[in-house]
Amino acid sequence: MATGQDRHLVALDLDGTVVHHDGSIDDEVSDAIRSLAAAGHEIVIATGRAVDATLPVVEQLRIRPSWVICCNGAVTLRRDPLAHRAYRTEYVETFDASEALRRIRSRLLTARFGLETEAGEFLYTEKIPAGTLPVRQRQVPFEELATTPATRVLVVSPDHALEDFLAIVDTMGLTRVTYAIGFTAWLDIAPEGVSKESALEVVRSRLGIERAQVFAAGDGNNDIQMLEWAGRHGDAVAMGQAGETVRAAASRVTAPIEEAGLASALRDRFPTILGR
Repeated sequence: MATGQDRHLVALDLDGTVVHHDGSIDDEVSDAIRSLAAAGHEIVIATGRAVDATLPVVEQLRIRPSWVICCNGAVTLRRDPLAHRAYRTEYVETFDASEALRRIRSRLLTARFGLETEAGEFLYTEKIPAGTLPVRQRQVPFEELATTPATRVLVVSPDHALEDFLAIVDTMGLTRVTYAIGFTAWLDIAPEGVSKESALEVVRSRLGIERAQVFAAGDGNNDIQMLEWAGRHGDAVAMGQAGETVRAAASRVTAPIEEAGLASALRDRFPTILGR
């Protein structure tokens, strides 16, 4: 059983790292994660998903992590030690997105807007189809959306090609927010200074795990700060299908998710437990 300096914090993105786009998980990936958890290492899920889109994956993996990070770091859950699998909200970061939303709307006239509230509800101006959002959803006028404190804001612009979308966002001068752009015309905005990195550093400190004992894996732009953080002293792994910017932020690159790249990366880091 890993204890003291042997214990690692294993921070894992979900979509594109653990979970395929069809929602499936490779057996060798889930087996490796469970083996590390059983050996005493701290598995911390760190995802952009909403809470109620994250916990079913935790159940699917059949693990009981003490900490789960959702909404790209804006919501941190802690497992209730008195309940078998219940989680309570430990930290929530919200922000006033009104200025950013109005600025974006002036440039992206046909965009769809949505945000997650502190209570875990998703408000939207037009339906945003995604399986990683809260179950509780409600359509509202733009002005109500813009004046609601948010843990996370989404902007989707289906009428723009990704390159055009990137060019427009680059000229907006967004301030007092942290944002990441997806592989499609999808903008994900968080409170300033809030990211997977910031939430993981709080958890690492609470757990008393050394920085050199951190392992992180991810594949998206919202993983860049997490990978840079992990790679400064520990191990940061980009999935093989990740874009060049994400790969550059990591210490090393593993095989893509289609080849169970996470399992390979974990075997390299933990050969005693997982073999090679």
